[in-house]
Amino acid sequence: MIFFPLVLILACCGLSPSDDSPSTVADDFNVMVWNVQSLFDGEETGSEYAEFLESAGWTPEKYHARLTAIAQAIALVAEEVSGRRASPPDLLGFVEVENEGVLKDLAEGLSKYGYQWTAFANLPGSSLGAGILSRFPIKETKAHSITSGNDTAPRPVLEVRVEPHDRPLVFLLCHWKSKLGNDTEALRRSSARVVQRRLEEIRKTEPGTPVIAMGDLNENYNEFYRLSGLTLSALLPDDPDAAALAINFPKEYLVLSGQKPPSPLHFPEGTPVFYSPWKEEANDGSYYYKGDWETIDHFLLSDALFDGLAWDYAGFNVLDMEPFTSAKGTPNAYVPRQGRGLSDHLPLLLHLRYRD
Repeated sequence: MIFFPLVLILACCGLSPSDDSPSTVADDFNVMVWNVQSLFDGEETGSEYAEFLESAGWTPEKYHARLTAIAQAIALVAEEVSGRRASPPDLLGFVEVENEGVLKDLAEGLSKYGYQWTAFANLPGSSLGAGILSRFPIKETKAHSITSGNDTAPRPVLEVRVEPHDRPLVFLLCHWKSKLGNDTEALRRSSARVVQRRLEEIRKTEPGTPVIAMGDLNENYNEFYRLSGLTLSALLPDDPDAAALAINFPKEYLVLSGQKPPSPLHFPEGTPVFYSPWKEEANDGSYYYKGDWETIDHFLLSDALFDGLAWDYAGFNVLDMEPFTSAKGTPNAYVPRQGRGLSDHLPLLLHLRYRD
């Protein structure tokens, strides 16, 4: 396996501060992550999917109408979540975004909330990448990817650091390989290795720094059980059967725990373990495929978010409400030909709270 540097685009949106910009830091920090389903702009460059070509009826007008619909949906999240008043998400993570210009256009559509900092990463020649909008200054960005054999993980892991209350939060925004194709699990395990490597590095050089891996991992939190416990998946439960299967494949997976703080019970001592809020969530999932709900979108939380110091985990929501859902209660998928819908994934919302 070979790690290699990527072209990373980072820029300030240059928006004017608004009344809702965080001039003072609140004790709550909310993060939203969303696969926005092939968010292409209105300019044809040759890397677009077929349904987003001019010949297929895609136009700048459809692009701007879609941006408006997405911005309006996010504004609803800013106004009210689960029946209570909520501040705007302080950080937005998007996957399946064409370029940095799309992020800037989204920031303009949400200008009243003050998303003044952007980060975007993509592999050269790829159609879609990952991007972040933040209401707080992005202090540092990195991009990570990996080649396994003759295959390269299709999209990089975008790492950003913000420091509300002058205490760091590190986010790893991911979009792992889909299940379309042959032996795709190997590529997802390669991407898991990137995340595990970064967590180990941060724990060694900056102990106590919270790390949140998030995005569309194209793998359920209980994937190991869905595969009858016979296959090494990129996400593994902390149980004896998974640990026995993984013993010959070190570091090619992420271990998920139901403990707070997460720590290994059946894996070797020192194994990095994440907490998955899906283990406590009553919702069925964030993605609906062939009549079945899946939990392929994630927030994975390091142990530093449960130590009672600085930023701690405070809650998790699947935004299973209109306009994110259709009348059937499933994701309100976007249909390019009709110019209707939002995305075939539901967004997730993470709540963090500051402890003095």
